[in-house]
Amino acid sequence: MLDKYLNKITQGDCLELFKDIPDNSVDVTFADPPFNLKKNYSSYKDSLEFQEYLDWCEKWISEMVRVTKPTGSIFVHNIPKWLTYYATFLNKHAHFKHWIAWDAPTAPMGKSLQPAHYGILFYTKEPKGSKIYELRYPHKRDRKQGYLWKDYGGKKDLLHPFGPLVSDVWTDIHRIKHNSKRDPHPCQLPIHLMDRLILLTTDEGDIVLDPFSGTGTTAVAAKRLGRQFIGFELDKKYIEISEHKLNQTLPNFRIGNNWVSFYLNDIVTIKDKDWPDLSQYFSIPNPLRNIDFEKVELLDKKWIPENVYFFESKEKSMNNVSPTATTIKESTKYKDNSENKSTHIDILSKPAIAK
Repeated sequence: MLDKYLNKITQGDCLELFKDIPDNSVDVTFADPPFNLKKNYSSYKDSLEFQEYLDWCEKWISEMVRVTKPTGSIFVHNIPKWLTYYATFLNKHAHFKHWIAWDAPTAPMGKSLQPAHYGILFYTKEPKGSKIYELRYPHKRDRKQGYLWKDYGGKKDLLHPFGPLVSDVWTDIHRIKHNSKRDPHPCQLPIHLMDRLILLTTDEGDIVLDPFSGTGTTAVAAKRLGRQFIGFELDKKYIEISEHKLNQTLPNFRIGNNWVSFYLNDIVTIKDKDWPDLSQYFSIPNPLRNIDFEKVELLDKKWIPENVYFFESKEKSMNNVSPTATTIKESTKYKDNSENKSTHIDILSKPAIAK
Protein backbone atom coordinates (compact mmCIF):
# COMPACT_ATOMS: atom_id res chain seq x y z
CA MET A 1 0.00 0.00 0.00
CA LEU A 2 2.82 2.42 0.85
CA ASP A 3 4.45 2.00 -2.59
CA LYS A 4 1.44 3.68 -4.17
CA TYR A 5 2.42 6.96 -2.53
CA LEU A 6 6.19 6.64 -2.31
CA ASN A 7 8.22 9.41 -3.97
CA LYS A 8 5.08 11.12 -5.23
CA ILE A 9 2.91 14.12 -4.41
CA THR A 10 -0.66 12.82 -4.29
CA GLN A 11 -3.65 15.12 -4.71
CA GLY A 12 -6.33 14.86 -2.07
CA ASP A 13 -7.43 15.57 1.49
CA CYS A 14 -4.72 14.39 3.87
CA LEU A 15 -7.24 12.84 6.28
CA GLU A 16 -8.53 10.61 3.50
CA LEU A 17 -5.07 9.77 2.14
CA PHE A 18 -3.73 8.95 5.60
CA LYS A 19 -6.16 6.01 5.69
CA ASP A 20 -3.99 4.21 3.13
CA ILE A 21 -0.74 4.68 5.08
CA PRO A 22 0.00 1.74 7.41
CA ASP A 23 0.81 2.18 11.08
CA ASN A 24 4.52 2.63 11.93
CA SER A 25 5.58 2.90 8.28
CA VAL A 26 7.43 6.22 7.80
CA ASP A 27 10.54 7.58 9.50
CA VAL A 28 9.60 11.25 9.85
CA THR A 29 6.38 13.22 9.53
CA PHE A 30 6.50 16.98 9.06
CA ALA A 31 3.56 19.38 8.81
CA ASP A 32 3.38 23.07 8.01
CA PRO A 33 -0.43 23.38 8.04
CA PRO A 34 -2.62 26.36 7.16
CA PHE A 35 -2.37 28.91 10.00
CA ASN A 36 -6.07 29.82 9.98
CA LEU A 37 -5.06 33.44 9.36
CA LYS A 38 -7.04 33.98 6.14
CA LYS A 39 -4.03 33.38 3.91
CA ASN A 40 -4.71 33.19 0.19
CA TYR A 41 -4.50 29.47 -0.61
CA SER A 42 -5.81 28.41 -4.01
CA SER A 43 -7.85 25.42 -2.84
CA TYR A 44 -8.42 25.95 0.86
CA LYS A 45 -10.43 28.39 2.95
CA ASP A 46 -8.00 29.48 5.67
CA SER A 47 -10.65 30.87 8.02
CA LEU A 48 -12.32 28.15 10.05
CA GLU A 49 -14.04 28.79 13.33
CA PHE A 50 -11.69 28.50 16.30
CA GLN A 51 -12.84 25.12 17.62
CA GLU A 52 -13.46 23.74 14.15
CA TYR A 53 -9.83 24.47 13.25
CA LEU A 54 -8.51 22.82 16.43
CA ASP A 55 -10.70 19.74 15.98
CA TRP A 56 -9.38 19.36 12.43
CA CYS A 57 -5.78 19.79 13.57
CA GLU A 58 -6.10 17.11 16.24
CA LYS A 59 -7.22 14.62 13.58
CA TRP A 60 -4.22 15.04 11.24
CA ILE A 61 -1.77 15.28 14.15
CA SER A 62 -2.96 11.93 15.54
CA GLU A 63 -2.60 10.45 12.04
CA MET A 64 0.97 11.74 11.80
CA VAL A 65 1.86 9.98 15.03
CA ARG A 66 0.10 6.77 13.97
CA VAL A 67 2.07 6.34 10.74
CA THR A 68 5.46 7.25 12.25
CA LYS A 69 7.81 4.38 13.12
CA PRO A 70 8.75 3.70 16.75
CA THR A 71 12.22 5.08 15.96
CA GLY A 72 10.77 8.09 14.14
CA SER A 73 10.08 11.76 14.78
CA ILE A 74 7.17 14.16 14.33
CA PHE A 75 7.60 17.86 13.49
CA VAL A 76 4.88 20.52 13.34
CA HIS A 77 5.61 24.10 12.26
CA ASN A 78 3.33 27.04 13.11
CA ILE A 79 3.03 30.26 15.07
CA PRO A 80 3.33 29.90 18.89
CA LYS A 81 -0.41 30.49 19.41
CA TRP A 82 -1.41 27.30 17.63
CA LEU A 83 1.58 25.29 18.80
CA THR A 84 0.40 25.55 22.40
CA TYR A 85 -2.75 23.66 21.38
CA TYR A 86 -0.83 21.24 19.14
CA ALA A 87 1.40 20.32 22.08
CA THR A 88 -1.69 19.33 24.06
CA PHE A 89 -2.72 16.97 21.25
CA LEU A 90 0.78 15.55 20.78
CA ASN A 91 1.27 14.94 24.49
CA LYS A 92 -1.53 12.37 24.30
CA HIS A 93 0.21 10.27 21.67
CA ALA A 94 3.94 11.06 21.52
CA HIS A 95 6.92 12.26 23.55
CA PHE A 96 8.16 15.83 23.68
CA LYS A 97 11.80 16.45 22.69
CA HIS A 98 12.16 20.16 21.83
CA TRP A 99 10.42 23.37 20.90
CA ILE A 100 12.66 24.71 18.13
CA ALA A 101 12.50 28.51 17.96
CA TRP A 102 13.17 29.65 14.41
CA ASP A 103 14.25 33.31 14.49
CA ALA A 104 12.06 34.78 11.72
CA PRO A 105 10.67 38.22 12.66
CA THR A 106 7.23 39.08 11.31
CA ALA A 107 5.43 42.37 10.77
CA PRO A 108 4.54 44.47 13.84
CA MET A 109 1.24 43.40 15.39
CA GLY A 110 -0.47 45.88 17.71
CA LYS A 111 1.08 47.20 20.91
CA SER A 112 2.30 43.90 22.33
CA LEU A 113 5.71 42.26 22.02
CA GLN A 114 7.08 42.09 18.50
CA PRO A 115 6.65 38.52 17.13
CA ALA A 116 10.15 37.31 16.36
CA HIS A 117 9.97 33.56 15.84
CA TYR A 118 8.05 30.65 14.45
CA GLY A 119 8.06 27.39 16.35
CA ILE A 120 8.66 23.79 15.34
CA LEU A 121 7.42 21.17 17.78
CA PHE A 122 9.73 18.16 17.83
CA TYR A 123 8.25 14.94 19.23
CA THR A 124 9.26 11.29 19.00
CA LYS A 125 7.03 8.25 18.70
CA GLU A 126 8.64 6.51 21.67
CA PRO A 127 10.46 7.90 24.72
CA LYS A 128 13.69 6.06 23.89
CA GLY A 129 15.42 4.56 20.86
CA SER A 130 14.58 7.39 18.43
CA LYS A 131 16.89 8.23 15.56
CA ILE A 132 18.32 11.68 16.41
CA TYR A 133 21.71 13.06 15.39
CA GLU A 134 23.75 15.96 16.67
CA LEU A 135 24.24 18.59 13.96
CA ARG A 136 26.79 21.35 13.45
CA TYR A 137 26.61 24.66 11.61
CA PRO A 138 29.40 27.13 10.70
CA HIS A 139 30.82 29.53 13.26
CA LYS A 140 29.20 32.96 13.08
CA ARG A 141 31.56 35.64 11.86
CA ASP A 142 31.69 39.37 11.29
CA ARG A 143 30.67 39.84 7.64
CA LYS A 144 33.32 42.49 6.90
CA GLN A 145 36.34 41.35 8.89
CA GLY A 146 35.67 37.62 9.08
CA TYR A 147 36.42 37.32 12.79
CA LEU A 148 34.39 35.11 15.10
CA TRP A 149 31.44 36.96 16.61
CA LYS A 150 31.89 35.32 19.99
CA ASP A 151 35.03 35.90 22.04
CA TYR A 152 36.19 32.49 23.22
CA GLY A 153 39.23 33.93 25.00
CA GLY A 154 41.96 31.33 25.48
CA LYS A 155 39.68 28.46 24.48
CA LYS A 156 39.95 28.83 20.70
CA ASP A 157 42.19 25.75 20.49
CA LEU A 158 39.26 23.72 21.85
CA LEU A 159 36.73 24.82 19.24
CA HIS A 160 35.30 22.39 16.72
CA PRO A 161 36.80 23.34 13.33
CA PHE A 162 33.50 23.32 11.42
CA GLY A 163 31.28 25.00 13.98
CA PRO A 164 29.16 24.62 17.12
CA LEU A 165 26.40 22.11 17.72
CA VAL A 166 22.96 23.19 16.58
CA SER A 167 20.75 24.26 19.51
CA ASP A 168 16.98 24.63 19.71
CA VAL A 169 17.19 28.31 18.67
CA TRP A 170 17.90 28.77 14.96
CA THR A 171 19.11 32.24 14.02
CA ASP A 172 21.07 31.33 10.88
CA ILE A 173 18.12 30.50 8.59
CA HIS A 174 16.14 33.43 7.24
CA ARG A 175 12.65 33.79 5.85
CA ILE A 176 12.12 34.11 2.10
CA LYS A 177 11.53 37.84 1.71
CA HIS A 178 12.01 38.51 -2.01
CA ASN A 179 9.27 37.77 -4.54
CA SER A 180 11.93 36.63 -7.02
CA LYS A 181 12.66 33.65 -4.77
CA ARG A 182 9.05 32.64 -4.11
CA ASP A 183 6.71 30.08 -5.53
CA PRO A 184 3.08 31.22 -5.81
CA HIS A 185 2.18 29.89 -2.37
CA PRO A 186 1.43 31.90 0.79
CA CYS A 187 3.24 29.65 3.27
CA GLN A 188 6.90 29.49 2.35
CA LEU A 189 9.73 27.76 4.15
CA PRO A 190 13.44 27.96 3.25
CA ILE A 191 14.49 24.63 1.85
CA HIS A 192 17.64 24.44 3.98
CA LEU A 193 15.41 24.56 7.06
CA MET A 194 13.93 21.29 5.85
CA ASP A 195 17.42 19.96 5.10
CA ARG A 196 18.31 20.48 8.76
CA LEU A 197 15.26 18.64 10.09
CA ILE A 198 15.87 15.75 7.71
CA LEU A 199 19.57 15.47 8.60
CA LEU A 200 18.63 15.64 12.30
CA THR A 201 16.37 12.58 12.26
CA THR A 202 16.93 10.41 9.18
CA ASP A 203 19.42 8.28 7.29
CA GLU A 204 19.81 7.71 3.57
CA GLY A 205 16.74 5.98 2.13
CA ASP A 206 14.43 6.87 5.02
CA ILE A 207 10.88 8.06 4.29
CA VAL A 208 9.65 11.59 5.06
CA LEU A 209 5.90 12.33 4.88
CA ASP A 210 4.41 15.83 4.54
CA PRO A 211 0.58 16.00 4.62
CA PHE A 212 0.55 19.65 3.46
CA SER A 213 3.12 19.45 0.70
CA GLY A 214 2.48 22.85 -0.88
CA THR A 215 4.96 23.42 -3.71
CA GLY A 216 7.19 20.56 -2.65
CA THR A 217 9.83 21.95 -0.31
CA THR A 218 9.92 18.88 1.93
CA ALA A 219 9.95 16.51 -1.04
CA VAL A 220 12.77 18.35 -2.83
CA ALA A 221 14.86 18.49 0.34
CA ALA A 222 14.32 14.79 0.93
CA LYS A 223 15.21 13.83 -2.62
CA ARG A 224 18.38 15.89 -2.84
CA LEU A 225 19.52 14.37 0.49
CA GLY A 226 18.98 10.81 -0.72
CA ARG A 227 15.76 10.20 1.22
CA GLN A 228 12.35 9.03 0.05
CA PHE A 229 9.22 11.12 0.41
CA ILE A 230 5.43 11.08 0.49
CA GLY A 231 3.47 14.26 -0.10
CA PHE A 232 -0.25 15.06 0.14
CA GLU A 233 -1.64 18.23 -1.41
CA LEU A 234 -5.11 19.54 -2.25
CA ASP A 235 -4.15 21.97 -4.99
CA LYS A 236 -3.40 20.70 -8.49
CA LYS A 237 -1.30 23.75 -9.43
CA TYR A 238 0.93 23.31 -6.40
CA ILE A 239 1.44 19.68 -7.36
CA GLU A 240 2.42 20.66 -10.90
CA ILE A 241 5.03 23.06 -9.53
CA SER A 242 6.33 20.38 -7.15
CA GLU A 243 6.61 17.75 -9.86
CA HIS A 244 8.41 20.13 -12.18
CA LYS A 245 11.06 20.77 -9.53
CA LEU A 246 11.31 17.14 -8.45
CA ASN A 247 11.83 15.95 -12.01
CA GLN A 248 14.97 18.06 -12.18
CA THR A 249 16.29 17.41 -8.68
CA LEU A 250 19.05 14.87 -8.12
CA PRO A 251 20.38 13.35 -4.87
CA ASN A 252 23.65 15.31 -5.03
CA PHE A 253 23.85 17.12 -1.70
CA ARG A 254 26.86 15.24 -0.43
CA ILE A 255 30.59 15.42 0.09
CA GLY A 256 32.19 12.02 -0.35
CA ASN A 257 29.79 9.61 1.32
CA ASN A 258 28.30 12.23 3.64
CA TRP A 259 25.01 14.04 3.10
CA VAL A 260 25.20 17.77 3.86
CA SER A 261 23.07 20.88 3.39
CA PHE A 262 24.32 23.53 0.96
CA TYR A 263 23.11 27.10 0.81
CA LEU A 264 24.59 30.02 -1.16
CA ASN A 265 27.79 28.14 -2.02
CA ASP A 266 28.45 27.07 1.57
CA ILE A 267 27.81 24.00 3.66
CA VAL A 268 25.37 25.10 6.35
CA THR A 269 24.56 21.86 8.21
CA ILE A 270 26.44 18.60 8.78
CA LYS A 271 26.00 15.61 11.07
CA ASP A 272 28.54 15.69 13.88
CA LYS A 273 29.26 11.99 13.44
CA ASP A 274 30.30 12.61 9.82
CA TRP A 275 33.05 15.10 10.68
CA PRO A 276 35.88 12.52 11.05
CA ASP A 277 35.32 11.56 7.40
CA LEU A 278 34.31 15.03 6.16
CA SER A 279 37.40 16.69 7.64
CA GLN A 280 39.63 15.24 4.92
CA TYR A 281 37.85 17.47 2.40
CA PHE A 282 38.62 20.68 4.32
CA SER A 283 41.61 22.88 5.00
CA ILE A 284 41.68 23.44 8.74
CA PRO A 285 43.52 26.36 10.41
CA ASN A 286 46.85 25.36 11.91
CA PRO A 287 47.26 26.16 14.72
CA LEU A 288 43.53 25.84 15.42
CA ARG A 289 43.47 29.11 17.40
CA ASN A 290 43.74 30.86 14.02
CA ILE A 291 40.11 29.91 13.52
CA ASP A 292 39.44 33.30 15.14
CA PHE A 293 40.11 34.91 11.74
CA GLU A 294 40.53 31.96 9.37
CA LYS A 295 37.58 29.90 8.14
CA VAL A 296 37.56 26.19 7.52
CA GLU A 297 37.38 25.84 3.73
CA LEU A 298 36.66 23.01 1.31
CA LEU A 299 39.80 21.94 -0.53
CA ASP A 300 37.95 21.95 -3.85
CA LYS A 301 35.08 24.38 -4.42
CA LYS A 302 33.81 22.20 -7.27
CA TRP A 303 32.24 20.00 -4.62
CA ILE A 304 29.85 22.84 -3.76
CA PRO A 305 26.93 23.45 -6.15
CA GLU A 306 27.64 26.57 -8.15
CA ASN A 307 24.45 28.59 -8.47
CA VAL A 308 23.89 30.54 -11.67
CA TYR A 309 20.39 32.02 -11.76
CA PHE A 310 18.32 33.51 -14.49
CA PHE A 311 14.64 34.31 -14.49
CA GLU A 312 12.04 32.94 -16.83
CA SER A 313 8.26 32.97 -16.83
CA LYS A 314 6.57 29.98 -15.23
CA GLU A 315 3.90 30.48 -17.86
CA LYS A 316 6.51 29.46 -20.41
CA SER A 317 8.39 26.84 -18.42
CA MET A 318 5.48 25.21 -16.60
CA ASN A 319 2.62 25.17 -19.08
CA ASN A 320 0.76 28.15 -17.65
CA VAL A 321 0.87 26.98 -14.05
CA SER A 322 1.10 30.60 -12.90
CA PRO A 323 1.23 33.41 -15.49
CA THR A 324 2.59 36.01 -13.07
CA ALA A 325 5.09 33.93 -11.12
CA THR A 326 8.81 33.68 -11.80
CA THR A 327 11.18 30.81 -11.35
CA ILE A 328 14.89 30.39 -11.20
CA LYS A 329 16.99 27.91 -13.06
CA GLU A 330 19.95 26.72 -11.07
CA SER A 331 22.84 25.29 -13.03
CA THR A 332 24.67 23.03 -10.63
CA LYS A 333 28.09 21.56 -11.21
CA TYR A 334 29.29 19.04 -8.69
CA LYS A 335 31.97 16.44 -8.28
CA ASP A 336 31.22 12.79 -7.63
CA ASN A 337 33.97 12.06 -5.12
CA SER A 338 33.47 8.31 -5.13
CA GLU A 339 34.19 8.07 -8.87
CA ASN A 340 36.54 11.05 -8.96
CA LYS A 341 34.83 12.73 -11.85
CA SER A 342 32.78 15.84 -12.54
CA THR A 343 29.24 15.81 -13.84
CA HIS A 344 27.08 18.68 -15.04
CA ILE A 345 23.37 18.81 -14.33
CA ASP A 346 20.65 21.43 -14.50
CA ILE A 347 18.20 21.70 -11.62
CA LEU A 348 15.14 23.91 -11.62
CA SER A 349 15.08 25.15 -8.06
CA LYS A 350 15.73 28.19 -5.92
CA PRO A 351 18.26 29.30 -3.37
CA ALA A 352 15.38 28.92 -0.92
CA ILE A 353 12.51 26.96 -2.44
CA ALA A 354 9.06 27.95 -1.22
CA LYS A 355 6.87 25.65 0.83
